[in-house]
Amino acid sequence: MLILDIEASGTNYEKHSIVSIGAVDLDNPENRFYGECKIWDGAHIMDGALEVNGFTEVEITDETKMSEAELVAKFMEWTESFSDRTLCGQNVSFDRDMLRAGAERAGINWTLAYRTLDTHSLCWMHMVKRGFTPPIDAEHKRSALNLDAILNYCGIPSEPEPHNALTGALCHGEVVSRLLYDKQLLPEFSQYSIPWL
Repeated sequence: MLILDIEASGTNYEKHSIVSIGAVDLDNPENRFYGECKIWDGAHIMDGALEVNGFTEVEITDETKMSEAELVAKFMEWTESFSDRTLCGQNVSFDRDMLRAGAERAGINWTLAYRTLDTHSLCWMHMVKRGFTPPIDAEHKRSALNLDAILNYCGIPSEPEPHNALTGALCHGEVVSRLLYDKQLLPEFSQYSIPWL
């Protein structure tokens, strides 16, 4: 399984650009990917997006950085040797769609699957099976299981801010391992025990 996290200049894959990609091979967690790029020419920058990921406009327009196309090509090449390239992460359909749009802009053949596993769904199911009621955001009348809530449920502190694609991928990988296999995965989280064991 391929654990994926993308930071971007916004949330619309047609108008915004990837700025970094972080990924972990769940079967071999020492096998990690991280890269940053400049935004593609004409890409928009959404208000607030850079506050989330910590990049500055100067950093994401830096001409010395590789292009989005180069970063996507490197990432796709990194995934080629995987026996299972199913994407997994928190709201991973966003990451998949950003990556696919980047591949299309670059003229790169899209070879990753449409099907994904979402940590939100995994945690929701885990909570229900244990007899808990998943939290609901009363104002918006929807699930309140964001990544920090899932990390906390799994016995791990909230994700550091600003968000980093590799840190995000490591967080996703650790919660997937705990939710699916009742196992700790990464040395970065070894000091945090699994609450339900």
